Amino acid sequence: MRSSASEELPRPLAIVTGASRQRGIGAAVCRQLARDGFDLFFTWWGAHDRDLYGAEQAGAAELRAELEALGVRCACAEADLGQPGAATQIMDAAEVALGPITALVNNAAHDDTSAPFDQLSAAVLDRYYAVNMRGPMLLSVEFARRFMGRAMTSGGRIINLTSGQGVGPMPGKLPYVATKGAIEAFTVTLAAELASHGITVNAVDPGPTDTGWLSADPDLLRSLTQQAPFGRVGQPEDAARLVAFLASPGAAWITGQIIHSRGGL
Repeated sequence: MRSSASEELPRPLAIVTGASRQRGIGAAVCRQLARDGFDLFFTWWGAHDRDLYGAEQAGAAELRAELEALGVRCACAEADLGQPGAATQIMDAAEVALGPITALVNNAAHDDTSAPFDQLSAAVLDRYYAVNMRGPMLLSVEFARRFMGRAMTSGGRIINLTSGQGVGPMPGKLPYVATKGAIEAFTVTLAAELASHGITVNAVDPGPTDTGWLSADPDLLRSLTQQAPFGRVGQPEDAARLVAFLASPGAAWITGQIIHSRGGL
């Protein structure tokens, strides 16, 4: 009897960084990719989440169980992207647990509630740089090396999350916007370098998205909602649908793009 296509072809496998918070964009991306048939390896960094959002009990374990209930294979690891060896460690762990990676979603980022210009220091800038620039840059390059090493001719995907720092000023966020701006520049040139190797590279700016921080500031949420053409701010699922499309075969002709999916804001 002839095998079905689903039996002949392995599932695509994605790494998603920064994905343990139930209301976060990373978790929403994992859910959408799982519904689209991807196996998942995700990372989280508990210390950052606790400092910024408060403790979320068993977040990573709950997300893993939720994804496995959707019928996909899933593994995860706690990883500090600010460490120089994080990229290699993440790729090794994912491949050992699940196999060759076909898509990388660089979602994890470091941010403080505020970083005014007159409080900048070398230590502050170095931490933002290490997590927001060096981490995803090295992870992207390590993913590309391994994808090319498997003699794959197409189907590789790198998707970076940015924050609309090029749309207008974000006072109090200088180190954040500077490092995220660098990721946009990195996206455009890396896309040109990797196109001949069958890998697309794009970035998504989801605009103001309520992952918990907006709900905690009713005045800001009200102001943004009043400005929004659709009468609401973004939800993590809005970003997740676009990321999942960019990871799909249907997005094979899209590369080097910074997509501002902001609901008109």
